[in-house]
Amino acid sequence: MGKHRLEVADVFRSHGEEYLSSYPTSFEQRRVLRNLTLCRTASLGGHKAKCDLCGHEEISYNSCRDRHCPKCQGKATAEWYEARSKDLLDVEYFHVVFTLPEKIGPLALQNKRCVYSILFRAVSETLLEIARDPKHLGAEIGFLCTLHTWAQNLLHHPHIHCVVPGGGLSPDHRGWVSCPSGFLLPVRVLSRLLRGKFLAFLNKAYRKGELELFGKLKGLTDADQWSRFLSSLKKTEWNVYAKPPFTRPEETLKYLARYTHRVAISNRRLLSLENGKVTFRFKDYRNENRYRTMTLDAVEFIRRFLLHVLPKGFMRIRQYGFLANRVRVKKLGLCRELLGKAKECDTVSSGDSADVKERRAAEKPSDRGTCPACRKGRMVPLEKIPPHRGCLQECPFTIALDTS
Repeated sequence: MGKHRLEVADVFRSHGEEYLSSYPTSFEQRRVLRNLTLCRTASLGGHKAKCDLCGHEEISYNSCRDRHCPKCQGKATAEWYEARSKDLLDVEYFHVVFTLPEKIGPLALQNKRCVYSILFRAVSETLLEIARDPKHLGAEIGFLCTLHTWAQNLLHHPHIHCVVPGGGLSPDHRGWVSCPSGFLLPVRVLSRLLRGKFLAFLNKAYRKGELELFGKLKGLTDADQWSRFLSSLKKTEWNVYAKPPFTRPEETLKYLARYTHRVAISNRRLLSLENGKVTFRFKDYRNENRYRTMTLDAVEFIRRFLLHVLPKGFMRIRQYGFLANRVRVKKLGLCRELLGKAKECDTVSSGDSADVKERRAAEKPSDRGTCPACRKGRMVPLEKIPPHRGCLQECPFTIALDTS
C-alpha cells in the first residue's frame, strides 16, 4: 500500500473541532466539513470487489460527491469534458476574466447568493451588449462563465472566467461574423459597462431590502453611507483581463476541463501538516507566476477554505447567448452550417486534458476495474457495504445536520 498523501480532509479531521470553537459556521459550511471528512471512508459505505484472475479482494468506499471536495471532482470533470466536447466550434476562443473590486468582498461574503448572481448577470449582459454593438462586433455571441471566489492563497477574490468563441451570428442569423484575429472586444469598454450594470443591480437589491448588512457593514443601512459607498466604487477602475486566444478547439476544451470543476485548493498543492501548521504550494501571479510555498495555522487554513462554500443549489457554471441551454442545440447547428462545419468536430472528443488524465490515474485501480495486485484481471463486485452509522454519528460535524 502506498504512502498516504496529505488531503484537505486530514486538516479537517485534526483541527475541525478547534475551528468550530473559534468561528461561527453556517449550515452549508458545516455540511462541507462533514462531507469532506467522511469522503471515501467506511462511514459512507462502499463495495467489495474480487479479481476474477488472482482472487485478490479489495474494499472501495463511496465518495461524498460534494462539489467542494477535491477528491470528487475528477469524475465530474471527465463527464463534463465528454458532454461539452460536441459544443466546440472551429474558431479562435478567448478567455476573459471579470473581477470584483476588493471593497465589495465583505458585502459578497454576507450576501453570496445575491451578489454572485448580480455578478453573473452584469457580466453576461455586458458581453452580449458590447458584442451586439455595430461599433464593435455586431453579432450575437455565446460563452461559458465559471465563478471562482478564491485567490491562490485562499483569500476571498471573486471573479468570473468567461470563454468566448471568436465571433457570432449576424443580426439576421444568415451569416457568421468573425472577430479580428487575436482581438475580441475592448476591455476598457467592458470594464466601464460592467461597473455601471453591477452597481445599478446592486443598488436595486439594496432598495428592495435584499441585502443583509451586519457587523462592520451595519453602517451601510444608512442611506447616506450607502450612497457614499457606491460613489467610491464608481471612481474605482474595475479589472477586466483578456488573455491571448486559444488557436485550436481542443486547447479550449482542455483548459475548460481544468477550470470548470476546480475547488479552492487541490490536495496536490498540500505539502505538510505539522505542529498545527499547513504548508501548501501556490502560484505567485505578482512575481512572474513563480511557485512559492505558504504556511498557515490549520484553523486559519480551514477558515479560508470555507470562505468559498457556495449556497446550496447555486449554479457556478452558466452559459449564455447561442450557448444558452434552451437554444444551444439549434444555434450551434446553425453556427456550424454558417462556418462550413456541418460535421461535428469528432477529433476533440478523443483526447483528455492532462488534468483529467492525472485525476484518473490517481484513482484506485479497482475504481477502473483493473486488479491492483496482478494488473491483469478485472475486479468483479461481490457485495455492497452499507454506511457505518456509528462512525457517521461520531463525526463532530454532523451536529444539527440531516444524516440521511
